[in-house]
Amino acid sequence: QVQLVESGGGLVQAGGSLRLSCTASGRTFRNDAMGWFRQAPGKEREFVGGITWSGGTPYYADSVKGRFGISRNIVMNTVYLQMNSLKPEDTAVYYCAAGGVATREPLRYAYWGQGTQVTVSS
Repeated sequence: QVQLVESGGGLVQAGGSLRLSCTASGRTFRNDAMGWFRQAPGKEREFVGGITWSGGTPYYADSVKGRFGISRNIVMNTVYLQMNSLKPEDTAVYYCAAGGVATREPLRYAYWGQGTQVTVSS
């Protein structure tokens, strides 16, 4: 059974940092892309950034470029989302996802984690 488990969310003040983790189990994702998405109340799920397990360059939404960074640890089967200079508008539930291709389109991802809440206070 494939599982993606996120952790690391929480409450932080504006300007602060958090690091989210997404650990995969149940299959090998060596040829897949991993994506991070977020969803704020009343809004659609939004692409944040992505990376391929093969080690390609991470890619980001314009709203987080320069503030967020994605990396992966193949041995730990874990992908990380380092979030710096957080803003109140970054408040959302953050999800990781796994899919066959690197894309910003959430429907192209087959596997999803349960999400972790990030709240940024002003």
